[in-house]
Amino acid sequence: MKYTPHMMRIEPRVSGPVVAALMLAVTVLAALFAGWTPLIFSIVIVFLFAGPHNWLEARYFLTRLPGRFGKLRGFFLFSALGIVALTASFAVLPWLGERLHWEAATWTTALAVWNTLLVGWIAVLVQWRMRQSPRRDWGWTLPVAFLVIGLNWLYPFVVSIAVVYLHPLVALWLLDRELLRSRPTWRPAYHACLAALPLLLAVLWWRLWDAPPLPGDTELFRAIVQHAGAQFLTGVSSHALVATHTFLEMVHYAVWIIAIPLVGLRIAPWKLSNVPLTKHSTAWRRIIVAVLVAGLGISAVLWLGFLADYSTTRYIYFTVALVHVLAEVPFLLRAL
Repeated sequence: MKYTPHMMRIEPRVSGPVVAALMLAVTVLAALFAGWTPLIFSIVIVFLFAGPHNWLEARYFLTRLPGRFGKLRGFFLFSALGIVALTASFAVLPWLGERLHWEAATWTTALAVWNTLLVGWIAVLVQWRMRQSPRRDWGWTLPVAFLVIGLNWLYPFVVSIAVVYLHPLVALWLLDRELLRSRPTWRPAYHACLAALPLLLAVLWWRLWDAPPLPGDTELFRAIVQHAGAQFLTGVSSHALVATHTFLEMVHYAVWIIAIPLVGLRIAPWKLSNVPLTKHSTAWRRIIVAVLVAGLGISAVLWLGFLADYSTTRYIYFTVALVHVLAEVPFLLRAL
C-alpha cells in the first residue's frame, strides 16, 4: 500500500482486473457454498458480516453527505423522515397483528398499505431529484410506480419478496457509480465480473429448482426458509430459494466489506478527513464520531446476541436492518 501522509489515503497498487478477479473468486465461492449448504452458510455469513457491513456502509454514506446541504436539505430531510417512519411502522406491524388478533386478510391489507407507502416514498424522491437537475429525465418512473402499487394490491407478498431479492443488487449498482466517479478505468473489468452473476444464478437454479425441500425442523431453519419466500413461492424448491437469497446476500456483504471500502473510502475507516460535514462544524464531527463508535458497539452486541440467542437476534437484526435498506435509496439517487 502507498500512503499519502497528509490525507492518510490508501492507494492500492492493484489494477481493476485484479480487484475484479478477487470479487469473481468470492462470488464463485459464495455460489458453491450457497448451493451446497445454504442454511449453514446463511447462519455463518449473517453472524460474521451483518454488523461490520452495516458499519462500513454507514461510514461510506458519511463521505457522500455534502458539507453544506443547500438545496439538498429538503431531499435528505424527507429521506430521513421516510426511513424512520417506514422502519418504525414495519417493526410495529407484528406487535399490532398479535395484539389485535389480525386474520390473514387483515395482514395482507396491512402489508399492501406499507408497500404502497414505500413505493410512494421512493417515487417522491425520484421526482425530487429529477427536478433538482433538469438533465435527468426520469418521468417514466411515475407510471412504473403506479403499476407496482397496483400489482402490490393484487400480490403484496410477492412484491415484498421481490424487495428481499433485489436489495442485494443495489450494492452492485452503487459500486458501479463509485467506480465511475473515482476509478473509471476499473469499470470494464467490473462489468466483465458482473456478467458471471446471472450465469452462476442460472447454474444454481438448474441444479436446485426441483431439489428436495430444506428441513424446517428448527425455528431458525424455518425462519431462514420463510425469509426466502418459500411459503409464498409454492412450486419452487425451498433449497433453490434459500441458496439464491444466501448467495446474493454474500455478494452484497462482499461489496460493502471489500470492494466499496477499497474503491470509495481509500482511507483508514477511523480517519474522518474525507467526511465533508466534519470540516465545517465541530458539533457535526462529534455527532459523527459518536455515531461510528455506537455502530461499533452495536456490532459487538450483535455478535454477543448471536452467540446467546441466534434466532431472536437474527429476527431483530433483519427488522432493524430495514434502515440501511431504505438509506441506500436516496444515496443511489444522488449518485445517479
